[in-house]
Formats: sequence, structure tokens, C-alpha cells
Amino acid sequence: MSIRRFLATAFGATIVAGTAFAADLPQRSAPPMFTPVSAYNWTGLYVGANAGYGWGRQNPLGLIAPQFSQNNSFSLSGGLFGGTIGGQVQVGHVVLGVEADGAWANIGGSATANIAALPGTTLRLRSEDESFFTARSRVGYALDNWLLYTTFGVAVFEGASGGTVLSGAVPCGCLRLPNCANSQFRPGVAAGLGVEYGFTPNWSAKVEYLWAGAVAGASTDSLSIVRAGLNYRFGG
Repeated sequence: MSIRRFLATAFGATIVAGTAFAADLPQRSAPPMFTPVSAYNWTGLYVGANAGYGWGRQNPLGLIAPQFSQNNSFSLSGGLFGGTIGGQVQVGHVVLGVEADGAWANIGGSATANIAALPGTTLRLRSEDESFFTARSRVGYALDNWLLYTTFGVAVFEGASGGTVLSGAVPCGCLRLPNCANSQFRPGVAAGLGVEYGFTPNWSAKVEYLWAGAVAGASTDSLSIVRAGLNYRFGG
């Protein structure tokens, strides 16, 4: 056998043996493909419900009669429950939106006052914020499922106040004591901050602090509100 034929035969045998050996080796599975996790998306329209507790001070005399200019404010406190509607757009980490809400409220208080404008008359004053509305902007910073935000806008208070004569009896505006009472809506401003967490693509929960104050009318009103809410966002 020539050397050339011998080398060809040996090379062919080596190829066959190597192929057979490779076939007997265990086969490795293909590495899993990496699928990036998409960031949470806060964009969309949403509706929700909220409940909380409010406290503050109010001077109710301006609701009863406008000539009562002295300050007889006293503390108010109580709960509130309502609904929310809003919409927002996320651009990078920044979330911009608008939100409106309305709440039934039972934030009230009472006090005894000697009225300088009514010599010899002592009143038992009572006051209550019966409903509360806001329309606000929201500016937030998103950290995936977490949203930190500030909010600012307008507020409307519906308050009812009354005075009962404990001593003395004089005219109260165009009404007559001892049943002097009135109610009205008063505009104001609202500002606050909060944190919201999206626990599903459409559902999120929030906790926020809101300060609101009346800026018109003789009756002053200032409230601090802490409330929790649950929102459903469409199109998540």
C-alpha cells in the first residue's frame, strides 16, 4: 500500500470515529432567550374611590350673617368618602395629569361664643362641612410601580353653620334667633402630596395628604385631609 493511500484511509477512519463519538455525547439544550421586563405604564384615564379623615378650623359666623366680622373660629374634625376621576400621561419618569374628586363629608364641631356685635347674647355655634370638591393638577415621578406626586388646584366647600341662643335674643341679619342658620358653597385652593403603587397593570392604591382653604366669603375654613384611595386605570 502506498503511503498516500495509507494516509487517506487513516484520515477517513478518524473522521468516522469522531462523528460516532460526538453522537454519543449528551446534547446541550439551547440557552433560554432573555425577555426584557417592560416598565410599568401610568398613562391612561382612571376612576376610583377614596376615604379619609379631615381636621382644621372654621369661623362659622359669616355663614350665619355677614355683619359678624369677629373671629370665633373653632376646631372641626370628621371623616369623608368620595369618588375620583382623572387622566395622566407618562413621559420617561415624569407623569403629568389632572384629577377631580367629590366627597360626602361629616367634618364638624361646635363652641360657645359671646358675640360683640350682639351685646348680652351668648350663642352655641355649630358648623359642619357637608361636602368637599377639588379639581387639581398632578405632577409625579415614576419609579416603575411606584409614583411619587405633588398636586395643586381649586377646592369648593359646602358648609352649614348655625347658632342657638343661650342668653339674650336679638335679630340675626334677616333671620330671627334662636334658629339662626345658613349654608353655602365657598371656593378655595388645595395642595398636597402623595404616593401611589400599581399592584396590577390597571389597579393602583394611593395615600395622600391634602391641605385646603377657603379664600372667599366671610367664613374662613382650613382643613388638613389624609386619605387613601383605590384607582382603576383604563387601557393598562
